[in-house]
Amino acid sequence: MSDLREAHERGFIGKLPCHNSVLNALESADLAPILRAMIVESSLPLKAVELDFAVDSSGFTTSRFEFWFDHKYGETRRQHTWVKAHTMCGVKTNVVTAIEIHGRDANDSPMLPALVNATAKNFAIAEVSADKAYGSIKNTETIADLGATPFIAFKAVHTGLGTHRKSGAGNGAWAKAFGYFLYRREGFLAHYHKRSNVETTFSMIKRKFGDSLRSKSDTAMVNETLAKVLCHNLVVLIHEMYELGIDPVFWAGTVAAAD
Repeated sequence: MSDLREAHERGFIGKLPCHNSVLNALESADLAPILRAMIVESSLPLKAVELDFAVDSSGFTTSRFEFWFDHKYGETRRQHTWVKAHTMCGVKTNVVTAIEIHGRDANDSPMLPALVNATAKNFAIAEVSADKAYGSIKNTETIADLGATPFIAFKAVHTGLGTHRKSGAGNGAWAKAFGYFLYRREGFLAHYHKRSNVETTFSMIKRKFGDSLRSKSDTAMVNETLAKVLCHNLVVLIHEMYELGIDPVFWAGTVAAAD
């Protein structure tokens, strides 16, 4: 409230809101699509800059606890619940181009196609890097079908052979990626290590906006996580405005259509 009062006194906002307005807004399920759209829109001014992307997930702890009885030791235990965010970011500016939030125990690998396809709607993707958790024929094919090169680390059990069990698709992209990984390891790793930028992105978000959530309901926790990512994108965009001389224009197509 001190920040809001100061903003009101300086004329940045016309009306001083109720102290609970932000929390009330976060409780609305209608807010999530708006925040997602704003995350995408805030990344678009950098589409001429970003060609290489990285994928990963990270958790944000909450103020809620889970309790269970440990029969082995005969005592009650507890742990924080958390929200797991799956993101794709540009490796040059660390701007988030797509985000998925599902159950906290949701596997990483199935999230990659949605993240890649959402990013491809607005960006020309040259390559995508990800760790072993995303290693699958489907993910490799998804990236290759967009004309991009996948740099996903292979597990020890992978052979580069096989077909996708659901689509029945061949192993062309998968075998090619495995051959690159096996016989041109140094070149592969030079691209693969761009993946560390997505870890940097999560570090930037958590160090600036906190690694925990204050909200208590499931809806509000998702919205708060999206809000953190949106704020991160705005920070990145402001930095690039001065670093690269970018003059961002938002919803340009919508305005033109309205005119």
